[in-house]
Amino acid sequence: MTREEIETKLKDVIVSALDLEDLTAADIETEVPLFGEGLGLDSIDALELGMAVKKAFGVTFASDPAANRQIFYSVKTLADFVEQQNKVDQT
Repeated sequence: MTREEIETKLKDVIVSALDLEDLTAADIETEVPLFGEGLGLDSIDALELGMAVKKAFGVTFASDPAANRQIFYSVKTLADFVEQQNKVDQT
């Protein structure tokens, strides 16, 4: 998968997994924060999104809240994580 394909799929996963009826994948900016003042997601959304990303990409997340906050900061940071996990899986 190319970087652009990963980011697009992540945006699709965000919209579908969280039932964001007012948004499309195209509405989500890659570098805007997903939580707080950005997209406005909350902790329950984080759990649902984590499960959806795991299912869609086959990645696993550590049980380190600080690391996961960095990973889930934006679509860009999530895509970075997916790319990194894919590289690890290929070695």
